[in-house]
Amino acid sequence: MGEGGDSSSRTSPVGFIKKHYQGWKDFWADRFAFLDNYTRFAAREERLPPWSSADVEKFIAEDPVYGPTLNTAREAAKYATIGGAIGAVSTAAFAWKYSRSPHGAALSFGAGAVFGMTFGQEFANHWLQLYRLDTLTAQTKFMEWWEEKSEGR
Repeated sequence: MGEGGDSSSRTSPVGFIKKHYQGWKDFWADRFAFLDNYTRFAAREERLPPWSSADVEKFIAEDPVYGPTLNTAREAAKYATIGGAIGAVSTAAFAWKYSRSPHGAALSFGAGAVFGMTFGQEFANHWLQLYRLDTLTAQTKFMEWWEEKSEGR
């Protein structure tokens, strides 16, 4: 059989597939590890009550460390929303103008919304310098604060 021994030293196809699957599972678990921060809020037996903009503004005023970061993240969401609206309307209008196809305009509307939202978020990321801020921690701190407020602690 050459160097390396007999055929029993080879891995079985099932072992290869299992090892390959575990590698991909670990890869994606690392990429989506940020979701672990939200599972304790999302996987509760009793849901948190909804909060209002006034509640968020109160947190921003009370927390000198994470409040400004959360405020900047909220502003970035507005950029993404505006970008999504502009992208959806402009691409749907362009598709409708040149094709007069309702399904083409609808698909363009959806794709334009996604592309515009992405572009708006990237614009906000650079304009507001979100890459310097830890927005995930700020959002998690807000959720912890809201959990304490809603439970009366």
